[in-house]
Amino acid sequence: MKTGPFSLLLFSLGMRPSPPLRLVGAMSAAPCRPGSLGRAFAALCLLLASARAVDLVLPTDNDALFREGGPAFYQYVERNFEGVISYPWQGGQYGFVRNPQQTADGILFKRMHEGADIKPFRRDSRGEPLDLVRAVAAGTVMYVNGRPGASNYGRYVVIRHQWDGCPYFSLYAHLNRSDVQAGDTVRQGQGIGLLGYTGDGINLARAHLHFEINLFLTDHFDAWHAANFRGEPNPHGVYNGMNLTGIDVGRFLVQSQRDKSLTVPAFLAGEDVFYRVRVPAPGPVELARRYPWMSQGYRPGQSAEISFLRSGIPVKITGVEHAVQAPVASWARPVGAPVGLYTKGYLQGAGSTLRLTAEGLKYLALFGAK
Repeated sequence: MKTGPFSLLLFSLGMRPSPPLRLVGAMSAAPCRPGSLGRAFAALCLLLASARAVDLVLPTDNDALFREGGPAFYQYVERNFEGVISYPWQGGQYGFVRNPQQTADGILFKRMHEGADIKPFRRDSRGEPLDLVRAVAAGTVMYVNGRPGASNYGRYVVIRHQWDGCPYFSLYAHLNRSDVQAGDTVRQGQGIGLLGYTGDGINLARAHLHFEINLFLTDHFDAWHAANFRGEPNPHGVYNGMNLTGIDVGRFLVQSQRDKSLTVPAFLAGEDVFYRVRVPAPGPVELARRYPWMSQGYRPGQSAEISFLRSGIPVKITGVEHAVQAPVASWARPVGAPVGLYTKGYLQGAGSTLRLTAEGLKYLALFGAK
């Protein structure tokens, strides 16, 4: 069942809507702070924060995603699996689509790709891409990496969009050139650069735009990076890719074209939770404040349980009655192969032996959990 804004309101009040209940029209809202409100009003806040649809345009002229599907839209990857070379377009999609491995569950892809690799629509006689890259929505340019060798993203641009009081960030990577600078205000559809092939492991044949729509994790990323990557510089500040966690942007683009009322919270509400982790007080205060639609019965200052998608995106924060003293994995979907293959190596074990790995604890520290 598709979860719309009014359905989210009813679920937050402990009620189950009868399909196809749907709220018509758009609302705007200032940031809400459920921790200081009553339960019903907090639920209304959730409704307001998630009621405006996200109006997007495609970032290049390649619209094959809507006409022909994946093969003409996604750039291929070169894959060597058990000695067989292949060039699957699926490797350009979002999700666990890279680094295949034989397991008890069959072939699993253990490497997460956090965006969509979009093929060039036009090339010149030498094969150089000619596609203009455009802002998918109005916003403010927050960061431009002008040194291609300083990031796997190559030359990239990050734009902040404020949708119903919550910040989301589009990212455009592997650009041959950028036409904007930090602080610029851009309108929807405005050119921001030229599609290219800057960054590690990309050649002219595989030129593409790597495109993401992200949630932002923490304002304190520099301190986290210094503690976890001692001696390694971070030239990108808070706009390092590790501080931006991307939604399934290809499916979001397709669904938003079909459903003009679709919002980011409603889209994520339709995704499957893969694991949950409990963290001690004060809990993920910063995340709950930035994305109040995540908070369901959580009050800043108490222990919390965070629900994650398989990709590692947090989608729900719930207060827990009994305090925990350290982060602990509380549940994961049962699988046959090692759970770490499904979770970027953040978890290991199963059932009563389920626990966070060092990488999992490092990731949780981004949310203020220690």
